[in-house]
Amino acid sequence: MGAVEDLAERRQLLNVAYRLLGSVTEAEDAVQDAYTRWYGLPDGRRAEILLPGAWLTTVTGRICLDLLGSARARRERYVGAWLPEPLPDRAEWDGTGDADPADLIVRDESVAMAFLVVLETMTPAERVAFVLHDVFRYPFAEIAEVLGRTPAACKQLAASARRRVSAARAPAPVRADVVRRVKEAWESKDIAALVGLLDPTAVMTADGGGMVGTVLRPVEGGPRIAQYMAAIAVRAPGLELLERSVNGLPGLVARRDGTVVTVAAFEGDGDRVTRIWVVRNPEKLRPWTPQPS
Repeated sequence: MGAVEDLAERRQLLNVAYRLLGSVTEAEDAVQDAYTRWYGLPDGRRAEILLPGAWLTTVTGRICLDLLGSARARRERYVGAWLPEPLPDRAEWDGTGDADPADLIVRDESVAMAFLVVLETMTPAERVAFVLHDVFRYPFAEIAEVLGRTPAACKQLAASARRRVSAARAPAPVRADVVRRVKEAWESKDIAALVGLLDPTAVMTADGGGMVGTVLRPVEGGPRIAQYMAAIAVRAPGLELLERSVNGLPGLVARRDGTVVTVAAFEGDGDRVTRIWVVRNPEKLRPWTPQPS
């Protein structure tokens, strides 16, 4: 496996693993583990494998499946809501330094925060079958190797996952101009303007991981969210709010003293915001503070 093939394969594996795990860090660890196992094979055994990429995908998928199983138990002990790790667009930042694993992940509708949150409702097996088949178009025969089930069983798992996606309200990305108006209303502490930009049934979910202060339960209703946002603006002097892409869609980033402390992703319906996902857990924000060259 040459250097160019290795980079292309690693990019593909990271894209699969991030969608399976919702974490850049865990995805990188899973891919690294798969490569460690590959290079740990005897030379003769590696030579027998005609499609190294397929082998690596199978192993990465199995590693992710195990991680998803253990993650369920960990998230039961998680403080507050657990949200996927948001992805930055490195091109929007100056002085980015060395490439980060997040830079290799393709931003499309399958990494939108709304989509990743729906994936969290699936069982580990459903998620693997759905992501590998519906997102990456792997045949069920190959998915069966990952899950240790028959192709027919994997097809049923993907169909069950598909029903979960259909049952969820179809996510719609919020327009950039709406996000800009939210930013301006927040900066001016204009509750009335915020209420006008939020759907009456809007929901805001925050993830602080127990490491920073934030609401532990979703805030429901446009007026309540607006009041909460305005109160934060009063209590957080010196916070710099930036318009930045979050998982490939318009979002907001709050920065203090050069360090990103909050990332917000949005879902919209016309001129109004219907969902806000706020990530404040500093462990999930490491890719968001560019390192100097």
